[in-house]
Amino acid sequence: MRLLSQLLAKNRAWAAETTSHDPEFFSRLARLQTPKYLWIGCSDSRVPANQIVGMAPGEMFVHRNVANLVVHTDLNCLSVIQYAVEALRVEHIIVCGHYGCGGVLAALRDSKLGLIDNWLRNVQSVRSKHRSQIESLATEGERHARMCELNVIEQVINVCQSTVVRNSWAQGQSISVHGWIYGLSDGLLRDLGMGVTAETEIDAYYELAFARVEAEGRSTLEPARA
Repeated sequence: MRLLSQLLAKNRAWAAETTSHDPEFFSRLARLQTPKYLWIGCSDSRVPANQIVGMAPGEMFVHRNVANLVVHTDLNCLSVIQYAVEALRVEHIIVCGHYGCGGVLAALRDSKLGLIDNWLRNVQSVRSKHRSQIESLATEGERHARMCELNVIEQVINVCQSTVVRNSWAQGQSISVHGWIYGLSDGLLRDLGMGVTAETEIDAYYELAFARVEAEGRSTLEPARA
């Protein structure tokens, strides 16, 4: 309980400091949220969405799950996308993975972890789809990094193929869907070359991103993690 009390104390200190810098911050935030961005990221505690892009609360709508997946039967994620697109009218959807992702590593190794294995079947589908490219890499660290990249690209496609985004594009709404990946070892984001703004662009951007990832590789790899 003492640890929880420390969190509450830190909250009070944060609220006081925020108010001292901007007395109207919380009253302004309580009135309306108008983010331009939806972030779909991993639940990993080392990848805090707002913080790594330097944005304050209210500037980014966030959904996180293990391995940053967008699954067409996941009503939680799809509901977030619908609310962001139709109610908040976001302009950009960012799928952000990260190197060293434990969920991706478990899928790569075909680890047996219990209930989560059912969820990670979606990442194993990415592995199966790109098996030849992944298995051509010499080390597990290289294969792991490539899987993290390919998983992001595939999830961007899943966002683009969702009925919510397709319908919004058909109605003329301006939405761009992007794929990024975050480096735990340097704190930097990398654009994977996905910037889809219309359904007709999906195939072209997919091929471009896939070829780019294969051609560039990685000079500094995150270590594999158990």
